[in-house]
Amino acid sequence: MSADIVSPKHRSKIMSMIKGKNTKPEILVRSVCHELGLRYRLHRKDLPGKPDLVFPKHRLCLFVHGCFWHRHPGCKYAYTPKSRLDFWLPKLAKNVERDLDAQQALIARGWKVVIIWECHTKNREVLRTEIQKTFGLNA
Repeated sequence: MSADIVSPKHRSKIMSMIKGKNTKPEILVRSVCHELGLRYRLHRKDLPGKPDLVFPKHRLCLFVHGCFWHRHPGCKYAYTPKSRLDFWLPKLAKNVERDLDAQQALIARGWKVVIIWECHTKNREVLRTEIQKTFGLNA
C-alpha cells in the first residue's frame, strides 16, 4: 500500500513540473559568476551531460546538482523516499551513474568538472567563496 496522499494522476502532474534547467539554484550560481566577472555558456549540447555552465576560457564545466536527484553524499536533502523503493532506488542510482559517465567523458576530453550542490546555494556568501576558490580568485 502506498503512503502517498495524492492520486497517481496528480502526482504525475507534480513530477512533470520539476525543472531540469534554469532552476533557482542554477540561476543563483549564474548570478554570482556574473558578479565575479566570469562569463559562461549554458547547457552546451555538444558536451557530455550538457553542463549547466561552461567556461570555455578555463576549460571548466560546472554542474548545479539537486541534492535529492543526484544523491549528495551525507546531505539531509538526499533522503531516500519511504514508498515505492522498487521505483526510486534504481532511478536515483541511474542518475548518479549517468553523472559519473558524463564527468569521466568530460575529463577525458580535457575539461575540469566542478559540481555545486543545491544545499551550497542556500547561503550566497558561502557560494561566492566556493566559486572564487574554484577559479582561484581572491576573496
